[in-house]
Amino acid sequence: MKKLGFGCMRLPVHGDGRIDMETLKRMVDAFMAKGFTYFDTSYVYHNGNSEKVLKEALVNRYPRDSFTITTKSPVFMIQSQQQFFTIFQEQLDRLGTDHVDYYWLHAINRNEYKTVQKYDLVGALKQLQAEGKTKHIGMSYHDSPELLDQILTDHPELEFVQLQLNYFDWDSPFVASKENYEVCRKHGKPVIVMEPLKGGNLVRLPSDLTAAMKAEDPDRSIASWGIRFAASLDNVYMVLSGMSDEAQMNDNLSYMEDFEPLNDKEQAIIRETQQELRASMPYQPEDFRKAEEACPKKIGMVKIVQMLNERKAVVNDGKVINTPIYYDIFLDGCGKAADCDHCGKCAGMVKGIDVPQLLEEADRRLRNW
Repeated sequence: MKKLGFGCMRLPVHGDGRIDMETLKRMVDAFMAKGFTYFDTSYVYHNGNSEKVLKEALVNRYPRDSFTITTKSPVFMIQSQQQFFTIFQEQLDRLGTDHVDYYWLHAINRNEYKTVQKYDLVGALKQLQAEGKTKHIGMSYHDSPELLDQILTDHPELEFVQLQLNYFDWDSPFVASKENYEVCRKHGKPVIVMEPLKGGNLVRLPSDLTAAMKAEDPDRSIASWGIRFAASLDNVYMVLSGMSDEAQMNDNLSYMEDFEPLNDKEQAIIRETQQELRASMPYQPEDFRKAEEACPKKIGMVKIVQMLNERKAVVNDGKVINTPIYYDIFLDGCGKAADCDHCGKCAGMVKGIDVPQLLEEADRRLRNW
């Protein structure tokens, strides 16, 4: 199977937000014509409409054995195992099929894993698989490498893991793309990549960084570098791209139809790009270590500053590199920014920075991110 998957979270839409069916059909046709077959959706994408339009654009128009569908169980909505099965049947009805090829537990983190365990949702996945209603089972994941290791140890029957992975997040302390990827390798679980371009933000790079890419290959798009970075990893099974117009589709097909992994020089350019982006961060997290140790509320300042850095990392045209973040989860066991009571214990510990004022800003920026 070719390594590019059609991510159905950002489908083409009209100005009023309705999905543009005619454009979507043309994109599906172009995708299939080039030999790509993998479509990724979920119960909640496009307010529940993504599965429905995939039925119209794909399932009703092509033989069922000519394409593969992944969809996901909304674990964050599940309150019983019976509800899990009820929602799955609703998804089959929406898609107009009697089975899916891959079925994931959606957006697993520390909190959702408690739901998985409480209602034995891995057991429910295995039941669907035994009944032939899904061929493969797995999860999409957003949390620490330590928890991922625990889950895959607890449940070796999970076959695949979908991870947020891109070159900007490769060394991120909280997205932890590299560390989570290595946990999957340790357990022999192939990786499905989501957000290889951070929602399109890695297309909008500062001009000095894009210049190096264009000098190396003037004909390839900036987007191609991010997609190919992910696809070049040896344990990556599929790279999803949320293509929302025909131009994005055609660009992706142009370099993924006959995929070539990044060569050594291209890998070096990616590393330099990553380093330059991270060097532009406004704060040095370790500068806050003494202030954190002095804090009576045990506020996780180092982690908070790591998150704030990435929230404030600005690329060309003033857009922010947004990283989906689970604030409470990342700060598990630490005090939150909102806990600061301006006691003054950290005064003067970070040169040139009013720490309580910074924590107020962090609370505004991060708590509802």
